[in-house]
Amino acid sequence: MNNNPHSTNLLLNLGIESLNEMQEMAQDAILNDANILLLSPTGSGKTLAFLLPIFEMLQPEINTVQCLILVPSRELGLQIEQVWKKMGTEFKVNVCYGGHSIDTEIKNLSNPPAVLIGTPGRIADHIERGTFKMDAIQTLVLDEFDKSLQLGFHEQMSFIISKLNKLNKRILVSATSDIEIPKYTRVVNPTVLDFIPTEEANSNLTLKMVVSKEKDKINSLFNLICSLKSQSAIIFCNHRDAAERISDTLNEKGIYSTYYHGGMDQDVRERALIQFRNGSVSYLVTTDLAARGLDIPEMKHVIHYHLPSKEDEFTHRNGRTARMLASGTAYIVAHESEKKMDYIDYTTTVLNVDNATTLPKAPEFQTIYVSGGKKNKLNKIDIVGFFSQKGKLEKGDLGLIEVKDFISFAAVKSKKVKEFLGNIRDEKMKGKKFKIEVARKVVKKEE
Repeated sequence: MNNNPHSTNLLLNLGIESLNEMQEMAQDAILNDANILLLSPTGSGKTLAFLLPIFEMLQPEINTVQCLILVPSRELGLQIEQVWKKMGTEFKVNVCYGGHSIDTEIKNLSNPPAVLIGTPGRIADHIERGTFKMDAIQTLVLDEFDKSLQLGFHEQMSFIISKLNKLNKRILVSATSDIEIPKYTRVVNPTVLDFIPTEEANSNLTLKMVVSKEKDKINSLFNLICSLKSQSAIIFCNHRDAAERISDTLNEKGIYSTYYHGGMDQDVRERALIQFRNGSVSYLVTTDLAARGLDIPEMKHVIHYHLPSKEDEFTHRNGRTARMLASGTAYIVAHESEKKMDYIDYTTTVLNVDNATTLPKAPEFQTIYVSGGKKNKLNKIDIVGFFSQKGKLEKGDLGLIEVKDFISFAAVKSKKVKEFLGNIRDEKMKGKKFKIEVARKVVKKEE
């Protein structure tokens, strides 16, 4: 790896100086062994651990899919695609998932990628339609395969693997240990790389308890958020309707939040994440769907409004903070009537937040929607140029920009939004008039 100039360049493109121990060992095992089981905590760099050796194994002369990566969620698929693109290889990548236009995917696959990423249901659909050839796929990655099993993708995964007749390498990746590997994966006696800490908890993670006097804990949550000095947080709960109710109540109380769960339309889910990622909303109220596989920034605070039934989900949630060398705090909001979980130490530090009522500062940015994307030949440079020149925004006024297939989003400093929209009202970008406006907030639809 270190002697390969290509791989060194890929790391430079990613802004990484060197690999960690897990990544180096994974690189070696994946290049040399047929079956690999990689177990490593959330946030430890597993994606890069398997993408680098995959790059080494790809053959430029083969113009069809060579590696298939199956993922439990579209968010994880998009995240892997993003890392691959940042690596700056010459090999094409595509990602396929439910809720995405099947026609767009079929068109993309007509010029096949070397690396195809997808959710089991959608990939099975493409196989049935015959939209890509499978005779050159030698490498299969099942990323977060425990989550795929949990979500009930057995049938689709079994079907897909049964169609891959030329496989010579199978890579299973998980942040959870003690998982039974299904027979249909045909993974026998794998090389196991287990980097999950045994007993010792993450020393950078502090656990604190907030005791609610009321059974409905929303006021205690409000006080807790007010005590965080305007720093953002992820708030976990166990049910979709609870996520919506909590987010709506926080917004009514003046706290900028949004919700995120598996029952939302794909584009609405994506919009919620974009607004959280770019700082337009400070608090994400979510189910365990956001516990892993999402491209969101490192959090200082994770709040458990409800505790999950299993310890490993609690661990995954906490993996959103105190990653690598950073420190973070996980808060448990509890009421005496709730069932006690055997994996929680209830003698932990109790935090009194009753007197915290100062609202967090309003978000620094607002999200601007643009009615064009990659398929309209727009890119980030076009948007930066237009927003700066025609919109008269200075460098610090423009935040994160995300360009999708047919739409784009850009974060603009809240205090500059009104003036910016006035400046660009009659202007064209790349000779075309696009609809540019403040993006809709994700709000609960009235029944």
